Amino acid sequence: MRIKQYRLEIAMLAGVGVASVLSGIAPASRAVWLTEIFWVWGLVAILLVTFRKFRFSGVAYACFFVWSILQIIGAHWTFEHVPMRWLAEPLGLARNPYDRIAHFMVGWFAFPLAELYWRKGWARSVAASAFFAVMTTVAMAGVWEIVEWLYAAIDGGEAGAAFLGSQGDEWDAQKDILCDTLGALCSAALFIVLNRKERNKQ
Repeated sequence: MRIKQYRLEIAMLAGVGVASVLSGIAPASRAVWLTEIFWVWGLVAILLVTFRKFRFSGVAYACFFVWSILQIIGAHWTFEHVPMRWLAEPLGLARNPYDRIAHFMVGWFAFPLAELYWRKGWARSVAASAFFAVMTTVAMAGVWEIVEWLYAAIDGGEAGAAFLGSQGDEWDAQKDILCDTLGALCSAALFIVLNRKERNKQ
């Protein structure tokens, strides 16, 4: 009975596990792979530990799942070398767009965050929950850019540069945060729409 009840979460967890194993086969950089995978399984650990106390919606878990898969793919090739010619060339892009796509998906963490604020009663309305979730996500994006910079500075080698993934763009950090913000705004809008529909059904 429990397995049927949690089959979506179990399927996503299994998917992350299989993808992690496959990505660990001859990665471009073992150091980068370990660093990127650490964040994925750190998130998984947090979600597992808190699952009984707070269960997110299927949409929220889907946001976590898609980000995890993108992170795992980036861990295998490093974000700047994920095969993306099929998209970059038709659009005339000078750099690999995979990192930007992944950052846009990071912004979708705003959906589960809004859900947390709303259901915990930390915000007085759906709109306020969405607003604070966006602000939290943007703040997290800024902190992440600092983490990337510190890792690259401490490592001082190819692994650090690959983890940073700036691809020679001096405005890379600002553009990454912009992508995070756009993703957060999209997910916040979806959260508001879905919750208004639910409230209208009641």
